[in-house]
Amino acid sequence: RLRFFGAVKLGRDFTAAELASRHDAVIYAVGCESDRHMGIPGEDLAGSHSATEFVGWYNGHPDHRDRRFDLSTAAVAVVGVGNVAMDVTRLLACGPEDLAKTDIAAYALDALRKSGVKTVWLLGRRGPAEAAYSPAEIVEIGELADADLVVDPVEATVDEVSKGELSDLAVKKKTDYVQEHAKKGAGTKERKVRLRFLVSPVEITGENGRVSAMRLEKNKLVSDGKGGVKAVGTGVFETIKIGLVLRSVGYRGIPIPGVPFDEKSGHIPHVDGRVVSAPGQPVLPGQYVVGWAKRGPSGLIGTNRADSVLTVQSLLTDHKAGILPISADASLEATLRLLADKKVRALSFADWQKLDVLEKAAGAKAGKIREKFTSVEDMLAALPPK
Repeated sequence: RLRFFGAVKLGRDFTAAELASRHDAVIYAVGCESDRHMGIPGEDLAGSHSATEFVGWYNGHPDHRDRRFDLSTAAVAVVGVGNVAMDVTRLLACGPEDLAKTDIAAYALDALRKSGVKTVWLLGRRGPAEAAYSPAEIVEIGELADADLVVDPVEATVDEVSKGELSDLAVKKKTDYVQEHAKKGAGTKERKVRLRFLVSPVEITGENGRVSAMRLEKNKLVSDGKGGVKAVGTGVFETIKIGLVLRSVGYRGIPIPGVPFDEKSGHIPHVDGRVVSAPGQPVLPGQYVVGWAKRGPSGLIGTNRADSVLTVQSLLTDHKAGILPISADASLEATLRLLADKKVRALSFADWQKLDVLEKAAGAKAGKIREKFTSVEDMLAALPPK
């Protein structure tokens, strides 16, 4: 009892009001599509990018396929130690032959085959106990065939203010791992992932308008007064030579025309998953939100699955209470008529399945899982006209 409408965009092809008037309820699951900035001098230099752009580029996302990244540089700084930062680091440090078996975009693989990157600086502003990566993610970096994970033993030490966090098994596991790895030294492989803790970028400098170095400030950890810890600068600085910056310091939502949005928090305001027009304002009947669009950019699949259950429980409670809005035309046919009237070509799930078959077939010829379409125009052209 599911109907899929692909290649359509809310706010472009139809309005939020038009969608709501044809359904008993709407659940927004739009995530956080944009990234946060570091807010430091030099961040706008050529060669400074968001990790989101880079991930979209190597995954063949139509919005990012035309981005260009200078991989001729010997050193790259990845700012942040969350799951996206780890993905980017692993890709930069991985051998191209290992990548060739994946569904990476062909143009990205070609560029990475020519990569001159030898050092990836992976920069975290707090200590190993506060690092956002999972135990599995740091182990994957440590076991790369083509790169050594290098950790400073001093920076891997857990501060007194953080020791309470080691009662969490996952925190202890990933902390123990980096501390044991720190004892191994720099290793012998040509590529290095240099994981740094307790450092914050304070300035990016350049030559001829391009990134050439990054100035870092050493941090110390103090209590934030709320049961956690925060990093504060010590006034001790160092400079690392780099030619590319990929920031992964947080994400925020993108406002959708006609849908409430809290500019301060960067997501859709709600009460128990029920959308409100603004924080503290009444609930908008029949409108709900899940995922990062609801709670901000934190948590992976498990966290967001449980969070989504709570939103659906709110929806079911409202349904049983009879307080969902009564739509004059809530039907599948109404949605189809809306799209037809607007001359919007919406793809069906059967269309999606055809594209899936074509991608896998193209991938098989190249010895890969799949070869992705990287433009919407190519996808539409590959499908029979309607």
